[in-house]
Amino acid sequence: MTDEEIGLDELAGRLQDDGLTLVDVRTPAEYSGAAGAPCDPRQGHIPGARNVELAALMGAPAEMLRASLGPADGAEIVCYCHSGSRSGLAAVLLRGAGYRARNYAGSWHEWSRAAELPIERGV
Repeated sequence: MTDEEIGLDELAGRLQDDGLTLVDVRTPAEYSGAAGAPCDPRQGHIPGARNVELAALMGAPAEMLRASLGPADGAEIVCYCHSGSRSGLAAVLLRGAGYRARNYAGSWHEWSRAAELPIERGV
């Protein structure tokens, strides 16, 4: 794992960390739990995550990102999606805009399998 990634154990231990902003870049239907990959035993999102679709990040001016995510010199951002691909791109885009952004490569595919970890459903 690189310093641009975060693992399951570290993320699970930091859910209450005010210095961490968790961004779910999946679709609103995936985020809410109304839709999702059939391979995942649970649907929903990681508690406290904000839903910002990848498409909304692509080509967004830095000012727009700062309006929705806060100043680039603020909290560390962790991105996740279903399997780590969309969130990897999102983290690169956010780093390019000056954010300290990391990718949770295990993403929802890994989180949904850990029955002891909390999830939220709905918007």
